[in-house]
Amino acid sequence: MDHEQSPTQSAHSNEWDIDNLPNRLTMFRIVLIPIILLSLFLNLSSDPWIISHIKMLNYIAAWTFVGASITDFLDGHIARKKNLVTVFGSFLDPIADKFLVISSLIMLLALGRIHVLVVLVLVIREMYITALRLLAVEKGLTVPVGTLGKWKTATQMVGIPLLMTNDKPWGLDLPLYGTIAIYLASVFSIYSALEYSLGLVRKIQKLRKENRQKRREAKREARKQDRINNKI
Repeated sequence: MDHEQSPTQSAHSNEWDIDNLPNRLTMFRIVLIPIILLSLFLNLSSDPWIISHIKMLNYIAAWTFVGASITDFLDGHIARKKNLVTVFGSFLDPIADKFLVISSLIMLLALGRIHVLVVLVLVIREMYITALRLLAVEKGLTVPVGTLGKWKTATQMVGIPLLMTNDKPWGLDLPLYGTIAIYLASVFSIYSALEYSLGLVRKIQKLRKENRQKRREAKREARKQDRINNKI
């Protein structure tokens, strides 16, 4: 006889899966990173043929970054909708995101298209948030991404490919728009880090309060049990 699995049982059985669509999209995003970096790195070459194709290489990097960003949205959306959230995906997805963004920022810095302070703010923020999330996991807590964090991601994902193009098609100054977006991302990153920090602190304080309450209740119960035992 066939037994239908409950959603909880199904989620548990899929927890350790590796070969599913969200994880494939995540791995595909990692594969795209070398294409982006190579396209940008070739801007540093003095080879005449490469110099004549710099514009094309910049657009390859920009559109590949856009494609990678789309897979970032899709893998999370599909994983939640199809109940395909796995340990492997939860581990690999944030690593893929950081590899994509940080390596792109470093290459843009090397090409002189972004200020070093912006890169420092964005990279240090990522390291700081990662450390806070590890602390939250250790405490058994989850802190959702706030509105400022979402705005930071959105402006960052717009700014980086615009800076990669390094072009002004139809009179549109894409590098200028990219610079504005990436500066906004750095501002949002600072405030979102503060927002996340305060949210985590409040949850830790609440957890400590609950633990103290449980200890007090346990002590009262122990004293009550002692009185009962003494009467007996």
